[in-house]
Amino acid sequence: MVEIIEKKPLSLIEVKDELMSIKKRDGELNFRAGKVEEYLNNAAALNKKQSGELRKELEKLSIPRLKEEHICKLIDILPFSEADLVSVLEQYPITITKENQKKIISVIDKFRKE
Repeated sequence: MVEIIEKKPLSLIEVKDELMSIKKRDGELNFRAGKVEEYLNNAAALNKKQSGELRKELEKLSIPRLKEEHICKLIDILPFSEADLVSVLEQYPITITKENQKKIISVIDKFRKE
């Protein structure tokens, strides 16, 4: 029986980091974990340092109702415009003002250019 100790949203970079620690511990990954690693190598746009810095910057904005799970999704997707941002967040019951949308996109743009 598996006991859930903690439930926490992770960005793709954080999942990749966890897989690397499992791979280091076990020597190799099982079939499914290997497929996930393959996907993450192609999909993750930022490195661990950039991802952490972007998370801190987004949290610093103190946008009402923007939770950790939303921030993880934004780090994974890196939306280009406010319309893209709305598309990413429309799967959640959250609304963000135009002013806050512009703030989020400007922070993400700084990390996309690096």
